[in-house]
Amino acid sequence: MWNPGFEVAESVIATLPGYARSFCMRSIHHRGTVEQPGLVLALDESVRSACEGMAMRVAEGHEAQTLDYLRERELISSAYVEKNLTVHLTDERDVEAVTYVIDAAHDQYCGGLPLEEQAQIIARAVGGRGPNTEYLINTAAHLSEVGLHDPALEWLHDRVKALAS
Repeated sequence: MWNPGFEVAESVIATLPGYARSFCMRSIHHRGTVEQPGLVLALDESVRSACEGMAMRVAEGHEAQTLDYLRERELISSAYVEKNLTVHLTDERDVEAVTYVIDAAHDQYCGGLPLEEQAQIIARAVGGRGPNTEYLINTAAHLSEVGLHDPALEWLHDRVKALAS
């Protein structure tokens, strides 16, 4: 959300039913290494949940190039599955969106880790795109800026800041 990596023509708060935002993917490339994996957020399938986040429309004429970029970034280790899913926008539109959801059968999947364990991992991991703490802090800040409340992420943010001090 805070660093999409492509030209955004429109950004709207959206709800994706059947999925939850979760630090359920071990990051061995971007925010950690094979030796010391970090954690990144993923959309984890959950029939009892819905994820509030941001839907972004790509600038016209950049669709193919953006999809190539996203596939290279998101499918680096095959832990994500690309799906076209319907999201409900706050302006009452329902649109089909390209989404990347975690494959719960993949060896990088780690759903259900206790929050304290997540905080310990995030506090120490560093990968090719920088510290895992940076990813958490920027995500928490952006969610707050757009008015989205995620209690687990907010707790992690405060706990990781305490661990770092």
